[in-house]
Amino acid sequence: MSSDSLDQRIVSVKPITVPAPGRGFELRVKATAPLSGQNLPVIVFSHGNAWSMDGYEPLVDRWAAAGFVVVQPTHPDSRRHGIGWDDPRFAAIWRVRIADLHAVIDGLGDILAQAGLEDRVDRERIAVVGHSWGAQSAGAILGARVLDTDGMPGEDHSHPAVSAGALISVTGTGDSLTAFAVEHLPFMRPDYSSMATAALIVAGGKDRSSLSTRGPEWFTDAYHLSPSPKSLLVIDEGEHTLGGIAGERVAETTDEDPARVVLVADAVSAYLLDAFRLDEAAWTALGNAAAAGDGTWSISGR
Repeated sequence: MSSDSLDQRIVSVKPITVPAPGRGFELRVKATAPLSGQNLPVIVFSHGNAWSMDGYEPLVDRWAAAGFVVVQPTHPDSRRHGIGWDDPRFAAIWRVRIADLHAVIDGLGDILAQAGLEDRVDRERIAVVGHSWGAQSAGAILGARVLDTDGMPGEDHSHPAVSAGALISVTGTGDSLTAFAVEHLPFMRPDYSSMATAALIVAGGKDRSSLSTRGPEWFTDAYHLSPSPKSLLVIDEGEHTLGGIAGERVAETTDEDPARVVLVADAVSAYLLDAFRLDEAAWTALGNAAAAGDGTWSISGR
């Protein structure tokens, strides 16, 4: 996919309120779509810690321009809600995040109707995508579980309507968590052995987390430890925000590189179009480019 895809005009509608009883405050989402086109596949996107439906515009706009409807919920850990590490509500947020994604998928018909998109969407082609904590949340929808203190897998949060996904900078296994992570983020113990849904894992070769004692390979566990079919995109110089996927010049970006952001965005859309059997050309071309390139990024599959 080239930069020409940005010539496609897009539109966003927000806020749209989604029923979510017992949540404490409203679940609000944003829907972004191309102005034209029919039978559009859907991406439900889960943001990283502290972000909201208003983040990740460089990814979302590009996906919409490529022909997707993108729905972004604002999770409870968003900065706009002010729930910090020591808030007693924080311990349950990982579950609320997953419930948010279920509510969006289950309420997709009403969301699309409020956005004026109900007649333009293919409801049989739904993907979940997430970044960082959002990637772990999305992984649960794809079938990953959380290990309890005894090392036993928790409940199954997968959703039958989802047939593909992409996990960007996703949490690795929990046997190497730092003391801070063990205390504040005990749910960061994913079990990927049950994550059977097709997915692309995107990892940065220089992504070194303060939550794990392992190096960048921690972020490839979801690829290596889950059943096929899976694909892995590794960007050698990428750090946790992979060039600035959350937005231009945001504080968290330590490796700002617009070309890297385009690569991530286009790899996800190409992978999903191939997984949905809509268009295999872009994903094939990306694989060929990786094989013939300078080695700064690679694609693996199994």
